[in-house]
Order: sequence, then C-alpha cells, then structure tokens
Amino acid sequence: MMKTPLLRRPALGRGLLGPVLWLCLLALPAAHGAETFTDQRQMGLKYSPLTQINAGNVGKLAQAWEYHTGETSHDNKVLDAFEDEPSLIDGNLVVCTTSRRLIALDPASGAQRWIYDPKARPNGMRKCRGISAWTDDAAATGSMCKTRIFLGTSDYRLVAVDSKTGKTCPDFGDGGQVQMQPSKEEIWPGEVTANSRPAVINGVVVVGSTVADDQRLEAPSGRVLAFDARSGKPLWQWDPIPRNPADPAMKTWLKGPDIPNGAGNVWSEMAVDESLDLVYLPTSSPSVDFYGGARPGANAYADSIVALKGKTGEVAWYFQFVHHNLWDFDTPAQPLLMDLPYNGKMVPALVQNTKMGLIYVFDRRTGEPLLPYVEKPVPQQGAVPGEWLSPTQPFPVGMPVLAKQGLTPDDAWGITFIDRGMCKKRISELNYGPMYTPPSLKGTVLMPGAAGGPNWGGGAYDPASHLMVVPASQVAMVVTLVPREQVQLSKDEAIESGKPMLFPTAGTPYVTKMEPLLSPLGTPCSAPPWATLTAVDLTSGAKKWEVPLGSIDKLAHLPFEVNLGTPGAGGPLVTAGGLVFIGYTLDDRMRAFDLQTGKTLWKTSLPAAGMATPVSYEANGEQYVVITAGGHSMYGTTKGDSVMAFKLKQ
Repeated sequence: MMKTPLLRRPALGRGLLGPVLWLCLLALPAAHGAETFTDQRQMGLKYSPLTQINAGNVGKLAQAWEYHTGETSHDNKVLDAFEDEPSLIDGNLVVCTTSRRLIALDPASGAQRWIYDPKARPNGMRKCRGISAWTDDAAATGSMCKTRIFLGTSDYRLVAVDSKTGKTCPDFGDGGQVQMQPSKEEIWPGEVTANSRPAVINGVVVVGSTVADDQRLEAPSGRVLAFDARSGKPLWQWDPIPRNPADPAMKTWLKGPDIPNGAGNVWSEMAVDESLDLVYLPTSSPSVDFYGGARPGANAYADSIVALKGKTGEVAWYFQFVHHNLWDFDTPAQPLLMDLPYNGKMVPALVQNTKMGLIYVFDRRTGEPLLPYVEKPVPQQGAVPGEWLSPTQPFPVGMPVLAKQGLTPDDAWGITFIDRGMCKKRISELNYGPMYTPPSLKGTVLMPGAAGGPNWGGGAYDPASHLMVVPASQVAMVVTLVPREQVQLSKDEAIESGKPMLFPTAGTPYVTKMEPLLSPLGTPCSAPPWATLTAVDLTSGAKKWEVPLGSIDKLAHLPFEVNLGTPGAGGPLVTAGGLVFIGYTLDDRMRAFDLQTGKTLWKTSLPAAGMATPVSYEANGEQYVVITAGGHSMYGTTKGDSVMAFKLKQ
C-alpha cells in the first residue's frame, strides 16, 4: 500500500541541519526545467472543461471562502490525513472529513447545509478518499434518494445517503447501510476498512478495501464486493487471490490452491466504463509486502489492472505490472480512461501510472497493450533464505520514466562533501542496485521508495492536447528484513517523522523495518529534486516538461523559496483554461502551472498542507477552485481542517 510513514516530511532542516547550511543549496544548478461530474470522476481524468479561470488571468485568483470541519487530530499515534476530493452533487458541494462525516456546503459561499455522521468506530486511521453518487432514473422526480451518495466507513460499512437532505436511504440495506464482513476475524478493529470512493456501474455499487499492511501473512482477503444500488442486496464478490483450481491465474501460484495469503486488495480508486460494463481494479500486493517465501510464483491477480464485468464480477482481462511483488509496488492510482489516436483511429484506452514511474497504455475493451512491453531480467542477488524471485519484470516501451530507478553509492548526494561521503558509505553497506533489487537481511535501497514515484493521486489528462500531468516523489527508502528473534515490537508506538517503522509480518521468519534513506543532517541521500511534476504527451510518448514540485523553505526555516521539491500526496487538476492546479507539497501551498510549459503562474499559501486533489466547478456564473487543506500526520505536515475555495477577484 502507501507506506507513507517513511516518506513523511523527511526531516529536512532538522537535527544538525539549520538555515545556514541550507544556504549552500543556492549554489546548486537549477533543476530541469463546468463542474466535476460523477461519471467523469469514474474515468479518472481529473479534468475540468471550465475556462473562466485561464493562463491569462489566473494571477487574479483570490480566496473566496474557507470552511472548517472541526476535525484536527494532534494524536501522533493516529494516521490522520485530509485527502478528500470534494464532490458537487445536486447543487451541494459535499466534503468527506477525516472521520468520514459528510458535510454539504453551498458551493458559492461555503455555508453549511447539512451534515451526516456515520458514527464509525475509531481505528487508528482517519482519512476519506472520496464518495460516489448515483441517480436512480426509475425513481420519481423529487423523491427521496433519487440521487444517493455512497460512502465507505472505517468499520467496513457501505452507507447510502440522500444527496439533498443528508438522511440515510431507508430502502438500502438495513436502514440505509450494509455491514460488510471481512473474510476472517480481524486481529484488531479496523484491520479491514473502506477508505476510497466506491465505483458505480449500471446500478451496481462496487466496493474495495484497505487491508492493514504487513500485519500477518494470513491476512483477510482483499475481496471486492458488489451490491444493488437501490436495495443494497449483495450481487457478487471477487477475490484478487485465486482460490478456484480452475482459475487460469492459479498457475501463477506455484504452491497450488491452498493459498494462505490475503490482501491483494483494491485500496485505491477504481475506474468505470458503463458502455462496456467494465470496472477496472488497481490491485495491491498479497500479504505480506516484502517477503514472499510462502507464495512462490508471479501471484496474479495481485499488482495488476483487472477488468471485471459489472453485472457478474467475471474477469474480462488483466495485466500484471509486478510479478511476485516484494517492494510494496502496488498499483496505486486510479486508471485514466480516454480515447487516444492509434493507427489512424480513436481507440478507447486505459492509461495506468505505477509507483515505479512506468506508464502503461491498453485498449480498455480487450486489455491489448497499445504500447509494447518487454520482460527484462532483474536482480537475483541478496534475497533472504526461502525467498522466491521472479527472473523478469515487465517494462513498457515508448513512454518516459517518471521516477528515478535504482541508487548506487556513486549517486549519493549531500550538501557538503562530508554528508555526501556518509551517504555513500551508508549505501555501500546496503543491498543496492537497479530497481527490483530484493529485500535483504542487511537492508536494501528502494528507489523509487514504497510510496513511489507516483502514488494514489495519479495523473490528470487534457483531451485537447493529450497531455497527462503526474506528480512523483523522488526519495529513496531502505527496507530490512530482521530475524524475528532479534526484535521486540511495541504495540503502541508513536508515529514520528523520519524514524524507522517496524511491521510485525506475523507468520513469517522476519519483522519488516522501513526507513527513509537520509544523511546525518536529515537530508535525503538521493539528489534533488525530491518531487517532480511531469507532463507527458500520450500520443508521442514525449516528455513535454518536468519541474521540481515544492519548496523546502518551510522545512529548512528559510525566508525565501528554494524549489528542490518535497515528497507529498494528492493529485493534479487540469482545466480547459490551460492550467494545472496542485497542492501535494510539504510547503503548505497550492500552485497553478501553465499546462503547455510547466511555468508557475500562480501560488498561494494554505493554512495546512493540501494533500488532496483540487476540484473546479461553476456556481452563480463564477468558476471556483477548491482544495481540502488538512495535512497528513505521516508526513509531519502542518495540520488543519480547512476547505479552501478560490475565484477571480471582481
């Protein structure tokens, strides 16, 4: 999954590193230089056709209103992240808070209209990555729940709420909700949750899950569940780990049908093509993430894009991006669905960004790759006893790479020759090499790290220029498999920025330790930029531009910006006005970039980090841009509870 604990605010400007040392950075050379509708959301494009705000006037953008949800957690034992992408539904701007309350706002003024509280049990993870809406064409105009909002909860419920009143839909499930059941008893409340936006396809609601990472080998299944959108009646379920000996994917599990592993879940967002009756699932690693001795083989359908038939849940096609995943390289982002020119005609395509910074393009009807890929040999040295390694991994041909892949001692970076030398020594003591170097007893360098590269924010797409814009982290991590007898685990450990984290991985011989690869001064041992924003032409495969994303001034306590990029979370928004809006960074800012050049045209300070995806809509004849700004505890950001709206000055 996302493993954000180790890339949160990578201790830049902490410890021995003060503002004076950061002045050395200035000598470095510059780095290379309408509404949002539910159906469009389900295509993953993050595109607005509105043009009132454009490249010529975005400099006049100013705050229109600010709303406070009242939810700001400072408990450093709780994962707290305000990641919602607000939804304009039936004239209400609906926000999903960190506790999964729904708040309907007036989109023009930010005034509160109604609140729905699912009263979900707390479970140590406070976040909501969105909601979905569905209009029942068979229901009478004006009837309750003609348009209903679907929400997943931290205690694994699916709730249906009337879009106009915020009251639950009495005809759905048991008084407006369905209590979903994990495949096995949880070891603690919240081991299985429903964090991300459900998908809705032809009257069927499809729900993924978050299964807690690296807790146990025999984790709950990452089953995808489907329900009737009117009644809440269960319709089908699909397990990303094959259990039926007749399933063709079973041949990729060499131990046969008695598979102890769970997970493989869909924790990110799904995409939908209702005309094809296909729902596209980005799947994750089987349990556990960094040790696969109990699951030899490539392990399909995990770490894949899987197209299921919406009506039945049958597999239409799939493609696996990582064979026998040992690096937590889940499929993290919602696929993008668009029509692309191919061999002289427009083809319905699916574009998938991966944590590895690789871009894949498929015909979404059949799964046929529209760009070729090759299976390349990957490192086979350094694995722990009992591990099984895939000899090859797939690499697409014809698209640029969005993340640095692999790190060696010669790549070590530092502000001074002293810390550079210490980074070089540290890397030389680890298992290092190209991407897919296996986890090891002495520690293995992950570049990209387990959080990417690109992550759940994914890309945004402009249909006029065929440009896709994607943010990516560029910071290395270290994963170490520690023999269990050498480790004493704490049951109630605080989340501290930049510190190693231990995961129990029960049922295996090892405990997993993860940490950022930092110098003694607290700076990354990999060279800046530490995050990038890249525009790719999907018709030619050319990298149109790439810029550093984020300034280190707040991290280093400097009075001026130094744009070396900062790791972050969230996605971009592209508009027909020729703009790219994005928060993402640790510097508590939102920016607007020129879509064609990557030039920064506007930026504003936020009350907290905007670790979410902006949205844009029109209300009372004016275009608004809105972002949730609440920060992320795993990154050590400024925390808050704000929903921020911007429009052009009158």
